[in-house]
Amino acid sequence: MDSQKYVTRLEKKGVKPTALRLLILRTLIEADAAVSLSDLGVRLETVDKSTIFRTLTLFLAHHVIHAIEDGSGSLKYEVCASECDCTVDDMHTHFYCECCHQTFCFKHIHIPRVDLPEGFQVESINYMVKGTCATCSARKNKD
Repeated sequence: MDSQKYVTRLEKKGVKPTALRLLILRTLIEADAAVSLSDLGVRLETVDKSTIFRTLTLFLAHHVIHAIEDGSGSLKYEVCASECDCTVDDMHTHFYCECCHQTFCFKHIHIPRVDLPEGFQVESINYMVKGTCATCSARKNKD
């Protein structure tokens, strides 16, 4: 994705595209799995962690990214689809590998609809499947 597409993506979500925000967005998009604040700190070692955190908070508020609770003790972040407002209908299944501790997004596997009693309203759903990813499974089978 070229830099103008990053700029356009942020502007469509109402976020001013500063150089650091563009760098953080690009890093999130290029990540092969959902990433934590610590992961981003390692990838962006010249950027202050508090700046990364403030940017993630801004991105969350404007639906540029969504947060995932995978049970590891730290939130993971993933870029929303460009047309996504991160409604419950847009959410998808996540998989946490208990061996390598990566969180994978399965955008093609939607979260099952939950019928709640009258008066209850769903704001968000965290659908996490845990086990062993394909890479770790293959490694185990070689041993």
